Amino acid sequence: MEDLITCVEEQPQPPSSLPNSWTNQHSDSAQRTDEEPKAVGGFVLVHAGAGYHSESKAKEYKHVCKRACQRAVERLRAGALAMEAVAAALVELEDSPFTNAGMGSNLNLSGEIECDASIMDGKSLHYGSVGAIRGIKNPVLVAHRLLSEAQKGKLSAGRIPPCFLVGRGAHDWAVAHGIPPCPAEKMATKFSLSAYKRNKRKMEIAEKMDTPENPMKRRRQSSETENGSECLDTVGAIVVDQEGNVAAAVSSGGLAMKHPGRVGQAAHYGCGCWAQNSCNSNPYSTAVSTSGCGEHLIRTMLARECSVALQAEDAHQALLDAMQNQFISSPFLASEDRVLGGVIVLRCCRCEEDPPSQDLQASLVEFLWSHSTESMCVGYMSAQDSRAKVSRLLHHHHPNNNRQHSNTGVYSFKVDAPSMADVIGPPSPHKFTSATVGSHQRQHMNTGRC
Repeated sequence: MEDLITCVEEQPQPPSSLPNSWTNQHSDSAQRTDEEPKAVGGFVLVHAGAGYHSESKAKEYKHVCKRACQRAVERLRAGALAMEAVAAALVELEDSPFTNAGMGSNLNLSGEIECDASIMDGKSLHYGSVGAIRGIKNPVLVAHRLLSEAQKGKLSAGRIPPCFLVGRGAHDWAVAHGIPPCPAEKMATKFSLSAYKRNKRKMEIAEKMDTPENPMKRRRQSSETENGSECLDTVGAIVVDQEGNVAAAVSSGGLAMKHPGRVGQAAHYGCGCWAQNSCNSNPYSTAVSTSGCGEHLIRTMLARECSVALQAEDAHQALLDAMQNQFISSPFLASEDRVLGGVIVLRCCRCEEDPPSQDLQASLVEFLWSHSTESMCVGYMSAQDSRAKVSRLLHHHHPNNNRQHSNTGVYSFKVDAPSMADVIGPPSPHKFTSATVGSHQRQHMNTGRC
């Protein structure tokens, strides 16, 4: 499984007896004083999409994931809550010309950029979302502002504040609330314009071939279109802060050559992202961000389904089952030949052996991700780390199995954080514990765990 993961590190890793473990040891005899600064906690996990990431742009995808992690961690170190940190990560991802979110997003059939974004606060359970919004550089900021305004309560005359706005109404609301518009010519990049021209030519060729006299050509063109559809680089992030609050966000420019006005999973409640703090009925706090074919993710409400599944004791198995039963083999997608999607998941809970605590210092945090697409680029970092760790996860193919449903990769890291309260100064007090690479196989599923 190690050959499926490529990590980008600016500095060499310290030697370790475990190839997939990173540990920074600290002295148990270190004495704390009242003058010492308070330990800062929190974790962030980001993704640059589940789809197809070309080798030529792999470096750029990894770098933008690393920068997004760093922006979120900067906010956490400054004392911000999870909501602010996850929004900061998304802004960095949207600003990259290589991602399909915000500036540089896919163009629709009319040659225009329409974006979707949403954000959810696990503490208040409030949610903000925009769909098919034009002329806004960072759609996630509009979603974040919608959430913040809703938290203030009712509007004048007892009106309910909106949590989801689309199109022109979303744009006008954003401008009225101080979010500057961005000219259309600045939203598109040379990459997105070039892709639009290529896709337009492909559509013209496909339309010429779409005749009863050319069934073979029609099937071949359909196959080529399906392969191209895996460029599903929606971006997202999930965060847990020092107090144990979780938040999630997602942003997307949608499918290339989509119909104007189409709204994908990034804007739909329970489909693009989900965040929920633990409570009496839910022992675990969970945060989820999805990527892939929006129509598939909407029809299965994958973000919320994963969150519900992760209340089970075995997080790794729970995510495998959710991806298999609620997504890949979902009855709602029975007519689909190829089911494309991916998720990143964060789960945390209080450690029973530790004394009661009001913050993350006595919590166990787990990061997991799963995808049924060709690749998925993820990055992760704690507030104690000096740099982010970034991986381009590749889909593992079985040469003897031609079924698209047969392969999904799942990777899990457990972060043991109870010792954070005893650590001051040096970064990375936590330990990433590596599990044995799994050879567990089941129908429709190959799994790996690192």
